[in-house]
Amino acid sequence: MIENWDVFLAPYKQAIDELKIKFKGIRTQYEKNSLHSPIEFVTGRVKPIPSILDKAIRKQIDLDKIGEEMQDIAGVRMMCQFVEDIKSVVELLRERKDFEIIEERDYISQNKDSGYRSYHCVIRYPVETLQGEKNILVEIQIRTLSMNFWATIEHSLNYKYSGQIPTNIQERLKRAAEAAFRLDEEMSLIRDEIQEAQAIFSRKK
Repeated sequence: MIENWDVFLAPYKQAIDELKIKFKGIRTQYEKNSLHSPIEFVTGRVKPIPSILDKAIRKQIDLDKIGEEMQDIAGVRMMCQFVEDIKSVVELLRERKDFEIIEERDYISQNKDSGYRSYHCVIRYPVETLQGEKNILVEIQIRTLSMNFWATIEHSLNYKYSGQIPTNIQERLKRAAEAAFRLDEEMSLIRDEIQEAQAIFSRKK
């Protein structure tokens, strides 16, 4: 049993803060070199305590083991403009020496039945605490803006219906997911034009 949640979650919050700074720094480096950044923006959060408890019950995870068995207590989301950028971001993560990727899940080439698309990396990230180094599991989700829009809507509907979304809405969600992916495909076809236009706009600012 976890007696002090603030103490338990503090290293997770620290990991999120550090990773957000590091990943935003990557974007800044691209911009300073007048290069297209595969990272559009970065967000992060620590899972709320009620959500942790709900998942622990649902997945039958002992509270004494959630640090080892629950991979998404700390979550970072990296948004990309183009599907191709996702691969670039994954390669950047694989090259880093400040954490270890322990699992990858490709829900883009193998999307879920619901229509969900995203690329997930679970990393083991070392955090320095007063008690010494603590390795934190962090789930990194990498997706396009349209994938994120769809996933945000689906998450809200899952919450509303307690995971039992009505069949007619599920079908509409699947169609919306395909439409979102077609949007990404169309944008990829004019990627060079878009990037050139954005570069011109940035120079004028």
